[in-house]
Amino acid sequence: MALRTICQEKSRKLGGGISRKFRYWCCKHLFKKIGKVCNIERHAFFGSGKDIEIGEFSGIGLNAHIPKDTIIGDYVMMGPNCFIYPNSHKTDRTDIPMVKQGFTESKRTIIGNDVWIGRDVIMSPGRHISDGTIVGMRTVLTKDFPPYSVVGGAPCRLLKNRKQKNEIDEDRNIDIATRN
Repeated sequence: MALRTICQEKSRKLGGGISRKFRYWCCKHLFKKIGKVCNIERHAFFGSGKDIEIGEFSGIGLNAHIPKDTIIGDYVMMGPNCFIYPNSHKTDRTDIPMVKQGFTESKRTIIGNDVWIGRDVIMSPGRHISDGTIVGMRTVLTKDFPPYSVVGGAPCRLLKNRKQKNEIDEDRNIDIATRN
């Protein structure tokens, strides 16, 4: 390997650490809440960041688009190029062209704890990604799923549940016991 290439690689690694700390520092002053250990990748777009909350040990992926009023839980891994839509086009009327109907109201997106979102995922407005969910790469997330789901596809579908049946039954028993 040429000396120039080695120097460029070392420079990138050094600059990457400083840049990462600077992005965190900026987000600390912009976001409504940010955990002590978070990673905001390069070119992440989050507007003013005013109403964004991100928990401990979570990250926003490279080139991700995160709208205001998004809540990201603890231990969330987000791949590159994820796009969360805050709203959509109105299409209710057929007597007016769709382009002239405006937009729907913005909806809050909530991402639970211990979630893995693969690369190039697109989320429709108002999604709630439950705890322990894995969203496969290039998924078009159009609906919500139960905790510990593995989802994928365009449009998305449930591929499997990460918990064994007896674990799910135990959780239900705990939930029922705590309600009584």
